[in-house]
Amino acid sequence: MTKSKTQYFCQNCGHASPKWMGRCPSCGEWNTFVEEITSGKQEKNEWRQSSSKQIANKARKIQDISYEAQYRIEIADRELRRVLGGGIVPGSLILIGGEPGIGKSTLMLQLALSLSKLRVLYVSGEESEQQIKMRAERLSVRSNNCFVLAETSTQNIFKQIEAIEPQLVIIDSIQTLHSPMLDSAAGSISQVRQCTAEVMKFAKETNTPVFLVGHITKEGSLAGPKVLEHMVDTVLQFEGDRHMTYRILRTIKNRFGSTSELGIYEMRADGLREVSNPSEILLSQREEELSGVAIGSTIEGNRPLLVEVQSLVSHATYGTPQRSSTGFDAKRLNMLLAVLEKRAGFRLGDQDVFLNIAGGLRVEDPAIDLAVCCSIASSYEESILPPTLCFAGEVGLGGEVRAITKIEQRIAEAEKLGFRSIITSKYNLKGLDLRKFNIEIHGVAQLDEVFRTLF
Repeated sequence: MTKSKTQYFCQNCGHASPKWMGRCPSCGEWNTFVEEITSGKQEKNEWRQSSSKQIANKARKIQDISYEAQYRIEIADRELRRVLGGGIVPGSLILIGGEPGIGKSTLMLQLALSLSKLRVLYVSGEESEQQIKMRAERLSVRSNNCFVLAETSTQNIFKQIEAIEPQLVIIDSIQTLHSPMLDSAAGSISQVRQCTAEVMKFAKETNTPVFLVGHITKEGSLAGPKVLEHMVDTVLQFEGDRHMTYRILRTIKNRFGSTSELGIYEMRADGLREVSNPSEILLSQREEELSGVAIGSTIEGNRPLLVEVQSLVSHATYGTPQRSSTGFDAKRLNMLLAVLEKRAGFRLGDQDVFLNIAGGLRVEDPAIDLAVCCSIASSYEESILPPTLCFAGEVGLGGEVRAITKIEQRIAEAEKLGFRSIITSKYNLKGLDLRKFNIEIHGVAQLDEVFRTLF
């Protein structure tokens, strides 16, 4: 008879303790320890029971290792392909997280149905086969090589994998899986860690790519131990407001590509549609021109975007002025307001300032600073900025307009969308061939030069 024991695990970081603790010594969070019963039994994993017969690997000199460029599995979804770095790497373990109802399962089922030339196994621990069939009918995509399995036991899942021999596996979700090697409930820290380890072993031994769907906590981080993100090769975050139609797929970690790429989708009745030109949705359509609106150029990964910055400056009625921003760092907004007051002479100490990045996008690129400053100044002066003008520049504490990266891509994107002029730092124009652009490029060194030109 096997002997079981009780351990306490931190739900935030996975730290194990023989007794309950109020505060986790590893991550510092309070009241995160939960009790789990662990078994002393050592069962063999159903996957590769003959692993003991395999020959152990030997160390080799790095110059003796032959290397060929790793091919990638081509996928039709251009947004997902860009975020992954050019396609799916065989043997990779990809984790995608997001809020409930954001569209993770829809995105994964669309991927499974679109790869009609590959055998794909879609494992669901949350929905029945009939429910998945209903969603597939709504997506209106047909595939003869997509297999569906409603199962939560890893033992049964690996048996089906050996029978079907899929070329791609999708598991929705990792928190619903249960390994017979542990007695704890599905979704617990130890179960998530164990199931992920078993799936990773399968992916690396068979060179089969696996997608894992993960839940997130109320704080917005992926549920389960932090080691879960370290084990996988790629971590994707599916973001967006459920009340809006647009979704953003962002790379958090990627061993085979850039970690700052972005994919944008539109949620429709027949599934997720790729948005090939996101600048169009980030620039709102207005019936009339208004003050406080400026167009700024930003870069997400290798993709240039033009975003609309909206500002509203009004007199503080209740004494203490408010500072509110949506999609932009509030501390950086306060810094830019201080620069405007100290270096440009705007009296904003008794004014309420509200800032919004249109389209629901959150921008962290400092090149948007110049557009933010011009948007605030436009609202303060009640002056309308030209609709064919955009801005790209970082603003320093001395009021200087600093140089930014990838200026050629930003200028080309503005020209493609029909803008006639762009204001940027004059230090970006050194060595830049202006003759290949059909757009007016104005180089400035200080904020004062911009405001003298505009107002």
